[in-house]
Amino acid sequence: MIYPKIALAQSIIEICLAKGITNIIISPGSRNAPLTIGFAQNPNFKCYSIADERCAAFFALGIAQQTKLPTAIVCTSGSALLNYYPAVAEAFYSQIPLIVISADRPQSKIDIGDGQTIRQENVFQNHSVFNANLTEDASVENDLKINKAIETAILQKGPVHINAPFEEPLYETVSQLSVEPKITHSEEILGTKIIENIDDVVSVWNTSKRKLILIGGINEANSVSKEILENFAKDPSIVVLTETTSNLHDPSFINSIDSLITPFDDCDFKELEPEVLITFGGMIVSKRIKAFLRKYKPAHHWHIDTLRAYDTFNALSKHFVMEPEDFFKELLPKTAFVSSKYFSKIDKIYDLRKIRKQEYLRKITFSDFKVFEKVIESLPKNSQLQISNSSAIRYAQLIEIDPSIEVYCNRGTSGIDGSTSTAVGAAVGRSDKQTVFITGDIGFLYDSNALWNSYIPKNFKIILINNGGGGIFRILPGHEEKPVFNTYFETSHQLTAEHLAKMYDLNYFTAKDVASLEKNIAALYNENNTAGILEVFTPTFENDVVLKQYFKELV
Repeated sequence: MIYPKIALAQSIIEICLAKGITNIIISPGSRNAPLTIGFAQNPNFKCYSIADERCAAFFALGIAQQTKLPTAIVCTSGSALLNYYPAVAEAFYSQIPLIVISADRPQSKIDIGDGQTIRQENVFQNHSVFNANLTEDASVENDLKINKAIETAILQKGPVHINAPFEEPLYETVSQLSVEPKITHSEEILGTKIIENIDDVVSVWNTSKRKLILIGGINEANSVSKEILENFAKDPSIVVLTETTSNLHDPSFINSIDSLITPFDDCDFKELEPEVLITFGGMIVSKRIKAFLRKYKPAHHWHIDTLRAYDTFNALSKHFVMEPEDFFKELLPKTAFVSSKYFSKIDKIYDLRKIRKQEYLRKITFSDFKVFEKVIESLPKNSQLQISNSSAIRYAQLIEIDPSIEVYCNRGTSGIDGSTSTAVGAAVGRSDKQTVFITGDIGFLYDSNALWNSYIPKNFKIILINNGGGGIFRILPGHEEKPVFNTYFETSHQLTAEHLAKMYDLNYFTAKDVASLEKNIAALYNENNTAGILEVFTPTFENDVVLKQYFKELV
């Protein structure tokens, strides 16, 4: 076996291995050479080389999202490290374990005027769950920090930063380890399985005739048992609203929140106003449901999560530090159904909405909305769907998605910057599933370096909806058709993915109407031996009109 000569690098590598951290994404550089040598020469690690650090970090995030295990990213010193920040912030808010290992100059070399000698210690402090600032020599103190970083990433489901100073020479190797690092074992468990003051909770539950359960994004499909979901469905006092990314399903659940509430007037909102709001899962996409719950505040808002509770609606009354499954297993056997028309009233409205939606979709012209209908109905069963941010995830919220399909989106920070890289990483992390990535043109172009790697699976398919700019800004209220809007908000362009596809050896198809869309969706999926892009061109000036009219015709 070949090891780096630098003892500190040996310690980091050996502790990672002992902790089961085996997926390592390395960005080329000089100062991180001791780590690169050690990881890449050890067959126990699966190493990936990705030059663009921003893409590398989101690629790692995608792997961690799917494997549920921490993924390590390794970079050289200086500005390389700063390019990790968008993915670090996303991992922090999406509760995904990410281990950042940065090589650094020795402390004496910082701020003396040499190149790439920025202040690296604690650079992610506002968006990390632990920071291990190591000293140059291998030591028990350093070992404990490395152990603590990895254990915290696992326990708190978030990003950690290990900063390791190395002095030259950097490339020397040895055939024997010179260290025997200390390995610690954490047995700490977050959360509890017991509800405190459960009698009070049961009393509120059993006397409330309007209980609204709002489920955000969940990275683990089937995280709540079928029995609990069926209990929700049978209770006449419960309405369940789910985001597309919740990955929890029941025929009685309302999975298109905006379709339900956008046409509501004040009288309708008062009918939906809950006495008790129960939330779990990640961030909520729907701005309309957030506006509703901030105005029509529930008497009780309970959030269930082992780590954090955001007061999204300015009404949070209780944070249950538990897994949702444990919370409901403890609560439901002690509760009883109450007489209520809450579900039946809302369900009747939603049934009408679904009829109106189908009527509207049958008559609309070729547009973003029509494309999403056709694309989503074509998705292979049991596949993995990755969706980019901005208008793509909002359109996806309006269309029924087959329950066998798992849906993911970077909703921690809701940025467009790494959606493609995350999707590629997720496809690598879950290679047993067909992965489809739906994206808009601006997000795709912004993250085009995501295709600059050698690991894109052959069954990875991109459906790129190109409407010539940032279509989300046409949907938002207040836009005007002026040069300032077109240039600085919408980012109008005439670019396509054709030459990128050719450069990266991807199949490339186009569509400009329903007939070519249906034909080339089939062609995209039939080409099993090569990853591919289907670029769908939609009319820039009609998409927002079609969407806005949809909400008017739901009543």
